[in-house]
Amino acid sequence: MSTGTALATDPHVVSCTLAPRFEAVRTAREFARTTLEGWGLGDLFDDVALVASELVTNALRHALGQREPSLVPTQASPQPAAGSLPIRISLVHRAPQVVCAVSDPSSIGPIAREADFVAESGRGLHLVDSFSRSWGWHPLAGAGKVVWALFDAHLPEAAEPLPNLGRHRRSA
Repeated sequence: MSTGTALATDPHVVSCTLAPRFEAVRTAREFARTTLEGWGLGDLFDDVALVASELVTNALRHALGQREPSLVPTQASPQPAAGSLPIRISLVHRAPQVVCAVSDPSSIGPIAREADFVAESGRGLHLVDSFSRSWGWHPLAGAGKVVWALFDAHLPEAAEPLPNLGRHRRSA
């Protein structure tokens, strides 16, 4: 992967640290593809990749203070200051589910805005909600947060798809 470092001690729990630049979104998708295919879950790639792209983009825009993706550096920037957290994507497979989680240095939780179909941005969390079974976020000890989305990995062929049972979000 061009900008990330993948870590794995449990083959069903893998993480990739992402550089704080625009290419991190592509790296997150490549990481998702490689991981899901390795687990035999390539059919989940489209949904997981879309959600991962949105969560990483949000981390770049909001956690790192970049309002537009074009303003995120395209070349490697200096290492983060001591104590600052990187952006990291993690995938966890616990049959029959997969969790995609993105951690970042901001402790401020994501807020879904009213959809404005004319605006160029602002629909990301609506997409996350639509393409995952549920999603939410949790603060990390000390600083930072993790935003996660849950996907059903396998549905019995004869069963009806499970309904989206709602979002689980941390309340203030």
